[in-house]
Amino acid sequence: MMVGQAALAMWWNMAPDLRDEFEHWHSHEHFPERLALPGFRRASRWADAGGGEGFFVLYELATYEALVSPQYLARLNAPSDWSRRMMPHHRAMVRSPCHVLDSRGSAVSGHAVTVRLSPAAGEQERLGGHLRALVRELPARPGLAGAHLLRTDLPAIAPTTEQQIRGLADRAADWVFIATGYDAQALRRLAEGALSPSALQGVGAVAGAVTSALVLRLSSAAAESR
Repeated sequence: MMVGQAALAMWWNMAPDLRDEFEHWHSHEHFPERLALPGFRRASRWADAGGGEGFFVLYELATYEALVSPQYLARLNAPSDWSRRMMPHHRAMVRSPCHVLDSRGSAVSGHAVTVRLSPAAGEQERLGGHLRALVRELPARPGLAGAHLLRTDLPAIAPTTEQQIRGLADRAADWVFIATGYDAQALRRLAEGALSPSALQGVGAVAGAVTSALVLRLSSAAAESR
């Protein structure tokens, strides 16, 4: 299970010529900085499984209040010099502060699939019930390890310095489904089957759900960063 009641889920693109410095900064400054904040329990970074520019980052949080704590907001408004150099290169940012609706099995494994989706009008209950059933069922399948359902809840805060450095306003997902596992092919079949845009549309999702196949690059717990 995810280690907390809330999460911060983010997707963005990073140009290949910046990837080495980005991962150095993100691993050795940014993760420890975030994990030192109240309520931040675990951080994981994933890269596009096909070798593309996409990254996915998941922070697991004790409670949603960690996302509006004075300490976190102060950090967002006072980024380091290195952060100021890297932030403008976070392209097509999707940033979703979330409540954890359901979580079973492992939140960290060698491979993952994320799905960003929204319920169609009047279909929230049907879609939510279907996704919760998948959360309960998927972790027991061969090749899979965990499944997690999140819902975005944007806090009422002013744009931060980090957002301003990135330039364009961050987008947000609506609902987020995450499946993890140790077999990339099992996750690929899941992404092409039960988690495909057409299958999700058939159970109440808006057309055009966005699916990402990912490989784990780094996971760190708060105790490990001290």
